[in-house]
Amino acid sequence: MLKIMVDRDAADLHLRVNKPPVIRAHGEFEPLDPTPLLPEDTERLMKEITPPRYQQMLQEQGSADFAYAFSEQARFRTNVFRNMGNIGIVMRLIPTRIFTFDQLGLPKESIYPVLQAHRGMVIVTGPTGSGKTTSLATMIDWINANRAVHIITIEDPIEYTHQHKKSIISHRELHVDTPSFANALRGALRQDPDVIMVGEMRDLETMEAAIMAAETGHLVFGTLHTIGATTTVDRIIDAFPANQQEQIRAVLSVALTSIISQSLLPKASGKGRVAAFEIMHNNSAVANLIREKKTNRLTSVIQTSYKLGMITLDDYLLMLYRKGIINGEVCLERAQNYEEMRKSLMGGPSGSEKQVDGQGGAPAEEY
Repeated sequence: MLKIMVDRDAADLHLRVNKPPVIRAHGEFEPLDPTPLLPEDTERLMKEITPPRYQQMLQEQGSADFAYAFSEQARFRTNVFRNMGNIGIVMRLIPTRIFTFDQLGLPKESIYPVLQAHRGMVIVTGPTGSGKTTSLATMIDWINANRAVHIITIEDPIEYTHQHKKSIISHRELHVDTPSFANALRGALRQDPDVIMVGEMRDLETMEAAIMAAETGHLVFGTLHTIGATTTVDRIIDAFPANQQEQIRAVLSVALTSIISQSLLPKASGKGRVAAFEIMHNNSAVANLIREKKTNRLTSVIQTSYKLGMITLDDYLLMLYRKGIINGEVCLERAQNYEEMRKSLMGGPSGSEKQVDGQGGAPAEEY
């Protein structure tokens, strides 16, 4: 099954009791075998791939995450879990090579300055499966190749492994090298880091440690399962107790460097997917809105700041639609403002399209 995934460039493998094995390829489910799996099948398969410490974690906590190496061909991010008393397994293919900016469609001229910063927080956001980890790996690889710094990555599990180039790379894995993201972040500050990548800012303690690291002179990358800059800022602030939120607004308005939100969309051709992005960089207008509890106006600042490398998700979707890369249905479905998008689909080109093309951020042919 794993070989089929590699051969077909599938994203995920799903194994459930009373259901045949299924892969997700190019966004579509495809059964590998007509025969449904039995409880003993998923139990046996789990034991074949799951190290003993994660089998114990499965028994105690009901689920476990780890990376699984399939000979020399591929690595898989794996989750084993209990499902109505039976075992379920989901395995996601981790690409063996790190993509370039052009291959992902990341707007280079907008993001390169961010990667050269010496301090601040860069948050990559999007729903599960939107390619956040892939984009982060590309950014870390660029820093590794172009800057002589110490990079520490903290992940659960480690997905992309980087070789030392100009930089020194330290990979730390949850439950193997450290008990928590927050613990690893606090430890990282004593390890002479320049760049810290946090796989997921999943709790208040981790967010607090990441913001402190950014505030004290480190370049910090993190991910959140949010869509858009406004939602991301609100999510971070709302994670803190009410009596701390005013202080966090002030700190975040200084510590935040950029928010890069992304989503993967099916192509109009039916073959492959393409990424759409929203990019917000911090400036005086953004910082003031964060401090003054006016995050609902951030979208307006992004729209009027295209010369500074910013773009809204809806403008990016519109650009993809007008180039024939995605269809109108997908454009409307993923739009943050449905009514405005519906009107735009019936109108002419907007100025924001020129901004994306001018940055050299052409949409990827394949993702």
